[in-house]
Amino acid sequence: MKVNKKKWLIGVAATILSFSLVGCTQKEKTDADSSVKKNATVLKLAHFQPGNADQPKHAAALAFESYVEKHTNGAIDVQIYPASQLGDEKTILENLKMNTVQMTIIHDGPISSVFAPMGVYNLPYLFNNQGEAWTVYDSEFTKDLGEEMRQATGIRLLGMADNGVRHFTNNKKEIKSIEDMRGLKMRVQPGPLFENMMKATGASPSVISWPELPSALQQGVVDGQENGVTNILAASLYESQKYVTLDSHIFSYHAYLVSDKFHDSLTKEQQKVIQEGVDLVKWIHRGMTSSQDMNAGAILAGKGMTVTTISENEIEKFRQVTQPAVAEWLRKEADNKWVDGILNEIESLQSGN
Repeated sequence: MKVNKKKWLIGVAATILSFSLVGCTQKEKTDADSSVKKNATVLKLAHFQPGNADQPKHAAALAFESYVEKHTNGAIDVQIYPASQLGDEKTILENLKMNTVQMTIIHDGPISSVFAPMGVYNLPYLFNNQGEAWTVYDSEFTKDLGEEMRQATGIRLLGMADNGVRHFTNNKKEIKSIEDMRGLKMRVQPGPLFENMMKATGASPSVISWPELPSALQQGVVDGQENGVTNILAASLYESQKYVTLDSHIFSYHAYLVSDKFHDSLTKEQQKVIQEGVDLVKWIHRGMTSSQDMNAGAILAGKGMTVTTISENEIEKFRQVTQPAVAEWLRKEADNKWVDGILNEIESLQSGN
């Protein structure tokens, strides 16, 4: 199938804008879409950000829906369920295995709980910039890792995009050095990797799911958390967090996952369309998220937060404390080849080989 990608992306951008202007809901949009056949195969796509077109996950999901329904001639009906409507992360991943949910765009912590090697992308202070991260996300290394995950879990990796460059926030004090982390009660997303990283800093980690995080911060259950600017804005975390330290400790990712049972039920041409759709819309997702990451300081200062930038020397101290601790844990949970593999990928990238 030959696709004019440039024209399609321009059309999708206009479609997303129209959805944001009219506040179109999934039901309204589906009911109005005569291109979807009555006996179409249903693809339920779950994600966890608000169902607004200014949110990267949802914008990408809308674009994916448009692409897949158009290029399968309505044979696949993509139904989007944002904002945890179908359950939390653990529930969605279990339902993906059973094919009661067909697809998800999900963040990194829960994935590494299901398949530990996916945690290698979260080694602290691994990437220097988005270009490095995207190169690894699209590499043969990632294809091989995804295939091993499919064989082990029945979940197929279609692509990866940004979940934001993660920074520390709290409501107690500025964090200017590794010593300032000591004694803070910090929320981490589900997944032992993030717990190990936080423990290594000297802070006390507390696992809290994404939907519960805003209230936990407001009620003082924890002092702070770590997230990218997109998620800080999405959940209005700046309302309960005074301080943000731009340390870029993890280039967090979202994975586009599909039930292998569902994938195998499709025709080869439909499988190709699904993959093409992800290959295209991940760039919408990456672009929207990275544009906010690159302006994080100004954006969060504009929301009233005190923004702290720490020196390269201090960053190196954080790296020396956290990266070995997380790597040691990963070597116990995952095959050494994945830890060594990603470190070799980074070394090759950063040396220019």
